[in-house]
Amino acid sequence: MPAAQPALLEKLRAYDTPTICNVIELFDVRPRTAGYMDGSISARFPEMPPMVGYAATATCRTAIQPRAGDAYSSLIEQVERFGELSGPAVVVFQDLDQPVAAATFGEIMCTTYQAFGATGLITSGAGRDLEQVRAIGFPVFTSSVNPSHGYIEILDVHVPVHVGGLVVYPNDLLHGDANGVTSIPAEIAADVADVAGEFVAAENVILSAMRRENVTLDTLREANAEVQALKEQLRRRVSRSRKDA
Repeated sequence: MPAAQPALLEKLRAYDTPTICNVIELFDVRPRTAGYMDGSISARFPEMPPMVGYAATATCRTAIQPRAGDAYSSLIEQVERFGELSGPAVVVFQDLDQPVAAATFGEIMCTTYQAFGATGLITSGAGRDLEQVRAIGFPVFTSSVNPSHGYIEILDVHVPVHVGGLVVYPNDLLHGDANGVTSIPAEIAADVADVAGEFVAAENVILSAMRRENVTLDTLREANAEVQALKEQLRRRVSRSRKDA
């Protein structure tokens, strides 16, 4: 995958994650029930703006005392490998312990990731130091919260991981906000960014109609018909552009 243009990521960051999911549907590249994380993963700071970046994947565990070293002994290698990605990292951990025993991350790890350009973190495990991490403006998505780091150990770096029902590969493009996390297929990322504004404008037709005074069923029917026509135009256009590519 070529290096990402900052402008592309800025465009994607301008839209919420449900809108990104809706626009991806226009391209018919995957089932509508695939490509996003389930409700086991939630934003700890839902007030923060959307997070966009490329998956820096890793596995970890916290329940078993490591033979040597700890999380910080592997942190340098993990950060060093951010350079293999197409753009800013989103750190994605699969906690191998079932049940989760302790926190995957805290203030030191998140501050370090952010210092090296990461835009957020996702873990199937727990998080801690949430007030400190919120203070540095670093979005995190977790399954739970835990006050202890236990025996945190980073195991394998840049391997496929399974988090929130989604298999995430190194360098996958991810988008997340208060609503959850989705992946964006690389081959349509630029097109998604370009089309999203028109999709939002189409949906605003019905929103504007429903906010008028004296709304009737005819108002709803007319607005809905206009929205569906606009969306169908978008579908046809993206389909033609993909065939021509």
